[in-house]
Amino acid sequence: MNQVAKHWKDYECIDAGSGEKLERWKDIILRRPDPQVIWPMEENSMWNSPHAHYRRSKSGGGSWEYKKKFKDSWTVSYGDLRFKVSPTGFKHTGLFPEQAVNWDFCTGLLRQRPGARVLNLFAYTGGATLACAGAGAQVTHVDASKGMVQWARDNAAASGLSGAPVRWLVDDCMKFVAREIRRGSRYQGIIMDPPSYGRGPSGEVWRLEEKIFALLEECKKILAKDALFFMVNTYTTGLSPAVMEYMLSSMMTPGLGGRVSSGEIGLPVSQTGLVLPCGGTAIWQAALPGRGGNP
Repeated sequence: MNQVAKHWKDYECIDAGSGEKLERWKDIILRRPDPQVIWPMEENSMWNSPHAHYRRSKSGGGSWEYKKKFKDSWTVSYGDLRFKVSPTGFKHTGLFPEQAVNWDFCTGLLRQRPGARVLNLFAYTGGATLACAGAGAQVTHVDASKGMVQWARDNAAASGLSGAPVRWLVDDCMKFVAREIRRGSRYQGIIMDPPSYGRGPSGEVWRLEEKIFALLEECKKILAKDALFFMVNTYTTGLSPAVMEYMLSSMMTPGLGGRVSSGEIGLPVSQTGLVLPCGGTAIWQAALPGRGGNP
């Protein structure tokens, strides 16, 4: 599964080269770093005239250099969904447009199962939450950042989904899953996009590669018997889609059947016609009725 988010109208990856990408967010052009872009840049006039350029600092981090005036935040659309975009101090904009392929996947399944319960862990500004809620699911949205959860709620309001059955929770995802196990909660779908690094209860730093299998095992305990899917996204360099597929396959298919697929997700690059790889996804999907073990 190598999927390309090619249905955007308000977003465009214009070009990529020399460690940077040039993007159009509605009518705002941003230039910012991308560590996967290791090929040379082919200069064109658009590279030299963005609205803002995020420049790395030699001492770490970086900042935006604003070249043209524009609002601090604005809205982009993907179908019926609306998202607030705003350049942050960490080069991000509040949205990962490549994830649209996964929103479409979830939407397709959930429209066949109205009222399904979905858990979105490390849920950020709610792209997957809104897609699932818009497809009729009951969603539990969990993120440790109060600011990100509020941003997600703002996106829900902009999308006309303020009244949708969404639980907005500011919580540690691992601790929340442990409590859900004790409560006997069950979900038909689980989505997670864990960070590459985190901190444990005593402040110790952990790496996702060291914690991911245990987290997946715990999440499996809250999947319902009639579960539809279990999706894991990652931007961690040392955790390839194939590794995630192996983990999910060994964990899920022996007892639950279905199948696991994985691959890179990416964005089409207008200037070259190529695809910019942006991350990896592995998905367990339950077998459909009447199709044996094949989803």
